[in-house]
Amino acid sequence: MKKKRKTAVEIVLERGSGLLEREQKTGRKGSTPGRITSAFLSRNRAGTTRVFVAGGSRSGNRKVYERETFRLGQEIGRRQYRLDFGLSSRGIMGAVARGVLDAWIQLDRHVADAPIRAVTTKEYLALYQSDDFIDEFSDVVVAHTLEERKQQLLDADFVIFAPGGVGTLDELAYDCVAMQDGFLNFKPFVLYNVDGYFHHLIEYLKEMHLKGFSDPMPFIVVDNSFEAGLAFDMIDRYCSGMAKEKSRAVIEELIHDLPYVIAVKTAQPEMSVQAILNEKEAVLKNGKTTEKKKMRARIEDAYLNKEIERMYNRLAKSGRDTASVSNKLSSLKRRTRRT
Repeated sequence: MKKKRKTAVEIVLERGSGLLEREQKTGRKGSTPGRITSAFLSRNRAGTTRVFVAGGSRSGNRKVYERETFRLGQEIGRRQYRLDFGLSSRGIMGAVARGVLDAWIQLDRHVADAPIRAVTTKEYLALYQSDDFIDEFSDVVVAHTLEERKQQLLDADFVIFAPGGVGTLDELAYDCVAMQDGFLNFKPFVLYNVDGYFHHLIEYLKEMHLKGFSDPMPFIVVDNSFEAGLAFDMIDRYCSGMAKEKSRAVIEELIHDLPYVIAVKTAQPEMSVQAILNEKEAVLKNGKTTEKKKMRARIEDAYLNKEIERMYNRLAKSGRDTASVSNKLSSLKRRTRRT
């Protein structure tokens, strides 16, 4: 008789599972992976905001990547969002998970109850058999394939792409195609543009659209954890209960308003995001014509100034890259003369 294939959520870390080990140590009778999974699914349905972070299993060659991603995790943890990620104790993915755990401990919560779900495959799980950090996670789902893993992760309410390698790029392309072609409900996609990491990609995506090969992808671009926190506040406000047919327009409005919120919050740290948005909406709805005009101009100026700031940063990087290429060419010329 052919054995029935288990679904991904029915497979709960059959190898080295921190959750399964805890069940065995407590000596509970009648506990099974299936029952554990049922409890896990019940918690998912409780309504907690879920954020999927895609990022590298390496840290990159600059400390700022891991440092800012750890702070991103802290921001997620403080808000008691649930983190969905691809299971890693290393690199960018490990940093964001550690950030969530750090915030959870600061809230005086038990580490085992931290809102983290890791989704992996049997092959990747085998890489972490003796990893104490991985054993901290009590919710781990083993998918049969990478495709199934991606589908599980895309269940989140919104997605953040942090610095990473080709795996992160693959995730981003897969998710964009799924949303563009209608296989995925439209949801906020955030580019965590630490140290301008994604600026080449942003320009390339714009070029694809300008050349007629794709629709524009409305990414919410943030440059650090401070801006990410403001974006989270806006996502909570703009996208809560968002009607499917209006979702793209809502996210595009959020993208346009975010630099204004960043500018006001930077100048007036005591002012909450809710207060900034309430003031903006009150002026645009009930203000005099001149007041509305000034508010729209302030929002537009903030948006353009943020773009200018990023362009200057790109130019500075390009200048350093040009100097590096020039030095390499000079070195090659000297080697050619010697030969």
